[in-house]
Amino acid sequence: MFIHNLDPIIFSIGPIAIRWYGLAYLLGFLFVWYTLSKNKEELKLTKQQVSDLAFWLMMGVIIGSRLYSVFIWNPSYYLSQPWKILAVWEGGMAFHGGVIGIFTALYLYCKKHKLRILHVADVIAIPVVFALALGRIANFINGELYGPITDLPWCVQFPDAEGCRHPYQIYAAIKRFAVVGILVLLKQSRHKEGFIFFTTVLLLGIGRFTLDFLREDVLYAGLSTGQWSSIAMVAVALYFFARKGKLF
Repeated sequence: MFIHNLDPIIFSIGPIAIRWYGLAYLLGFLFVWYTLSKNKEELKLTKQQVSDLAFWLMMGVIIGSRLYSVFIWNPSYYLSQPWKILAVWEGGMAFHGGVIGIFTALYLYCKKHKLRILHVADVIAIPVVFALALGRIANFINGELYGPITDLPWCVQFPDAEGCRHPYQIYAAIKRFAVVGILVLLKQSRHKEGFIFFTTVLLLGIGRFTLDFLREDVLYAGLSTGQWSSIAMVAVALYFFARKGKLF
């Protein structure tokens, strides 16, 4: 058993607190920016466009994940204290909303600058998943999104939870790092545009659907909101592969 006593704050300067959660997002942003910069000639991006697109993607994931959390996951909580909507440093960033936000920002930017959206999506898939994995580690440090009670030797006693719990956040981080590994291997060979991106969507959707059996969420027709959203992700990915005539 692990007793969770991790401090979500790295250090404070007066009223300003630097949190692990914010650092995870910053590192993810820098990794996306670095990947875009490294591939800017292939993507036909200028140096300024690299920074602009990275910023659009960062805003997309923050806005998308927050709105999904506010309106889909916890509407009553945020309606009762609406000032909390802006407190993103406290957590509450929904994965599926982040995916929607990233793709929306990418679509709008690529359409504006006449870029090949699926080509860009394939390039940023790996750094985005890596960033998502860092986000789950930050969730663990925050002591949020834990799983149900278990007596397994690696269970975690979280500060605000009754009993020893599954470290769902660590499982999710490991899954995402594994997806990164699979994508790195797949990128060693040539594929049609969109293959890497939609493989990412497929693997993340399957992984989230499976892992959510270890989350204590409200169920609708036997499945959680996260699982229904993950089914939608898998369906979109399979539709793409069906149209392109290739899976793996």
